[in-house]
Amino acid sequence: MLRRMNDGRAVYVSKEGNQMKKIILLMFAIMFFAGCSAEVSKVDYKQITTEEAIIMMAEESDYIILDVRTPEEYESGHIKDAINIPNDIIGDKEIAELPDKEQLIMIYCRSGNRSKQASEKLAELGYTNVVEFGGINTWTEEIVKE
Repeated sequence: MLRRMNDGRAVYVSKEGNQMKKIILLMFAIMFFAGCSAEVSKVDYKQITTEEAIIMMAEESDYIILDVRTPEEYESGHIKDAINIPNDIIGDKEIAELPDKEQLIMIYCRSGNRSKQASEKLAELGYTNVVEFGGINTWTEEIVKE
C-alpha cells in the first residue's frame, strides 16, 4: 500500500506493518488505562465532630471509647469509660483489648493528630467501624481522673 507523506514522498507501507502499529498502540492504551484505573487502597474510617460524638455516645450502646494518648496524658484526665491504648503501640499486630473488628470504636487524642493516625492503622488492621472525633481539648462533657 502506497502512502503519501507530508513532504510529497510516496512510501510503501505493508498491511502487516499497519496491523503491528495498531496492536502496539492498543497495548499501550490498555497499559495506560489499566494504570490509571488501578485503585489506590485507601483505608476507611469516619471523622465526626465532638458534638456528633456526644450525640452518638448517647444514642449507641455497644461501643468502645479509645484514648490514644500516652498513659500519663490519660491519667491526667480522660473521657468517662475510655480505655487507653497509646497510638505508638498500635501497629500491624492484633490488639487484644479490641477483639471485635466490627464493634464501634470512637477514637480521640489531645488535638486530633494521633487519633487520625490510630484510626488509619486500625482500619488497615481490618476494623470496620472506626470513628475519629478529634481531641479532648474540645470535649465539653465530663472528664475523669483515675
